[in-house]
Amino acid sequence: MLTHVTSFAAMVHVTSLAGLPANALAESNAAIAACDAVVLVAPSPIAKYAGGLGSAVGAVVEAAARVDSALEGKSAPLVLPAPGVPGGRLVLAPMGPLSEDVDDVRSVAEAAAAGFARAVDAGASRPLLVVRAPVGAAPRFARAVEVGALAALGSQWTPLEAREAEMAPRSAESVAVLGLSEARAREIAAIEVGRALCRDITGTEPERMAPRRVAEMCEAAFARTGVLVKIERNVDDYPLISAVSRASRVVERHRPCVVRLDYRPRGEIRRTVLLAGKGVTYDTGGVDLKTDGHMAGMSRDKGGAGAVAGLVRAAAALGLEGVRIVGLLGLVRNSIGEESYVSDEIIRSRAGVRVRIGNTDAEGRLILADLLALGRELAMSGAADPIVFSVATLTGHVYRAHGPYTGAIGNSAARPELDRLDVLAERWGEPMERVRPRREDYAFVAPRSSAEDVVSSNRLASVNTPRGHQFPFAFLDIASGLKGGALPFIHLDIGGVGVESADWQFGRPTGIPIPSLTAYLSGES
Repeated sequence: MLTHVTSFAAMVHVTSLAGLPANALAESNAAIAACDAVVLVAPSPIAKYAGGLGSAVGAVVEAAARVDSALEGKSAPLVLPAPGVPGGRLVLAPMGPLSEDVDDVRSVAEAAAAGFARAVDAGASRPLLVVRAPVGAAPRFARAVEVGALAALGSQWTPLEAREAEMAPRSAESVAVLGLSEARAREIAAIEVGRALCRDITGTEPERMAPRRVAEMCEAAFARTGVLVKIERNVDDYPLISAVSRASRVVERHRPCVVRLDYRPRGEIRRTVLLAGKGVTYDTGGVDLKTDGHMAGMSRDKGGAGAVAGLVRAAAALGLEGVRIVGLLGLVRNSIGEESYVSDEIIRSRAGVRVRIGNTDAEGRLILADLLALGRELAMSGAADPIVFSVATLTGHVYRAHGPYTGAIGNSAARPELDRLDVLAERWGEPMERVRPRREDYAFVAPRSSAEDVVSSNRLASVNTPRGHQFPFAFLDIASGLKGGALPFIHLDIGGVGVESADWQFGRPTGIPIPSLTAYLSGES
């Protein structure tokens, strides 16, 4: 089966051209003839994996492999003249043998993105993507074609600022993917719609994407989707969010808001998923000011809100059944000024918990705590089988501890759900590192006097604090009022994966963990 995918920023249109065999390149076919390049993503021996694609492809690959041994390892994409191949171009994107236990489907994503971008650079507008998974591949390669298709689409996203200035580089008009079923094509299209929204929110500079402009983008993105969008511009009911935003209120465009995105499908609702997303549109650190150049890139501290908004948008595009999804976005600028909140303040959270502020640069957990308290209220008001998530670029420690992996932590009630999500994340190329909450985490945030119920943080940066991305879970658990209840709660720290190469200033936003969570919500096992 050949699937034709067209992507323009946040709009993705998919038309499935069914009925084509796996060796369709060997046959004369109008859909293939409309393509103007073939991108072959394959492990080594690459000549073997080109088999079945027709003599034109096979001859070119065999000739190239004879003269370039680098093609048997992981190497940069290579553009080859290929008579008889659509467009006369064959782009080889070798992945190496992929025979080690530690190899995973991220190799497919990396090669597909690089190969597809190289085809466009070579002048192609309608490349055909062919992904070959290793023979006898482990289950972690089960979604290799889908992951490759997402990577190809994602490679064509360009920043919103460039698009609005009409300075975006040329991109592909369409993507054709060999071997993608019609159902999977729809899912990929839906995921890409959500990831594009996530990238636009996460990656756009802090004035263009100030708090209420994020809310405006959500209103536009969810128009005619059936998703209810509620914008709360008065955040007095969220005391911790209100405190973080105090210094920003003197500037109209920097004022805070809370956005609620409510997706309710028709029919019976069997599950309720409530997600809190940290949306700090710029993080100066507040009075505990970020210094030594560490403020650059802090416009990306809204990646959690971007991921939650993108996930709800993907679910709406896919039309998921049986699950209600509520996305809660806390959109705030952590500014510095006469009204700044400061360390040592004691503030009651939405859940009524007295929080002593330890460091104003630990603002994200305050935002999440109030959102999670709202999530708990919604869950306790008759929601069907509820579970609560928080998603945030919360700590630098998660990257120091785990590198390019999401840090996942949950309470005991959420352990079976976290088990399933862990498997899906590996399959969709977004692997996680899991940790457990420990007694030391709760001891770390325990009250030091009768004046407070919990302490938000210590005085040091998270990267210099043992268990620096684990103990915030304990704070969230307590300050939100979740602790001691039976409600499943999972926290995902995407501080190391929200942008590529952990380059917060210039890295391309990834859209993690939208594909994994979409699979989770759709019931994939």
